[in-house]
Amino acid sequence: MKVDRVVEFKVVAERSRFFAVLFPAAGEEDALKMVRLKKGEHRKANHHCWAFRAGGGERARDDGEVGHPGRGLLELLRREGLEGGLLVSRVFGGVKLGVGGVSRAFREAGEGAIEEFNRTQKK
Repeated sequence: MKVDRVVEFKVVAERSRFFAVLFPAAGEEDALKMVRLKKGEHRKANHHCWAFRAGGGERARDDGEVGHPGRGLLELLRREGLEGGLLVSRVFGGVKLGVGGVSRAFREAGEGAIEEFNRTQKK
């Protein structure tokens, strides 16, 4: 199923904020445009991890974050059969989460955006 609109979701884990956005993307260029947009919107975010699936191609980027969250976001898109982009921006809250905590928070933010998309799709 193609993502046809932008859906956003936010998760807070140990004072770190994770801003997820699920968006239409026909290719990597669309994903990079969204990254630039969100870098401007979340100026304090150090990491903008993303993934996209479209037209038989797919790609993920961890942006230097531990635990390969980009790969996890790509797995969420695959699992749900979605074609589009998924981006999560992290604003550090002062408490180290560790690899497992970071991975869980990125996944939870991505899942939240997908659940919101699915919930609003049924209307």
